[in-house]
Amino acid sequence: MRRSGFLLAPVHLKENLNVFMQTLSIHMSRYLLRRRVKQVPRSGNLVRVIIGAASTEYEGWLSTDLPILDALNSSHWRSIFPYGSLYRILAEHVIEHWTEEQFRLFLRTVEPYLAEQGRIRIAVPDGFHPDSSYIEYVKPGGTGAGADDHKVIYNHVSVTRILSDENYAYRLLEYFDEKGKFHRVPWDTGDGFVSRSSAFDSRNKKSPLSYTSLIVDAWPHVAGVKK
Repeated sequence: MRRSGFLLAPVHLKENLNVFMQTLSIHMSRYLLRRRVKQVPRSGNLVRVIIGAASTEYEGWLSTDLPILDALNSSHWRSIFPYGSLYRILAEHVIEHWTEEQFRLFLRTVEPYLAEQGRIRIAVPDGFHPDSSYIEYVKPGGTGAGADDHKVIYNHVSVTRILSDENYAYRLLEYFDEKGKFHRVPWDTGDGFVSRSSAFDSRNKKSPLSYTSLIVDAWPHVAGVKK
């Protein structure tokens, strides 16, 4: 028994060391991100952040993802961003991975960090898309990549209801209505490039509007002020 215990000890030590190194790496990455956030205004630019970015990178934007920034964790936001510092936040196909209450939590959490003219650009699968194969692809538990983790399929009615409930103003950019008619207004890619959109998704070259997103810009009615 002693021999067995002796042999197991190095294994536990290695596991603990791995956990320690992973934690250290996360804290270091968060520290470096915080430094980058502080440097952006010094160069005369505005802070633009992508949440749930994975490998997505755009010039002039800070890409963030778990575990460096948990968008639902207020302490993460507080440790990285000063209040009123964020000009743009881009969340492309992120919100559908949360429950509705988590979406509301995100809106409340990020509100104090938005600048006076700060905006959140949200893109999610569109629940009013008229193609049943699209709905089957994107619905919670659907056939599409990542759909096994989807919690909600939103439409323009449900998204704007939540935004209004949380005291956010909004502007719908792309969406299908209840009758299956597509609506689009001109929008600036500089405020957040959405690849899964009517103009930029490659699937639409062969079949127009075969893959689109519900895209909406949102901002607090009184930016930077807690309710």
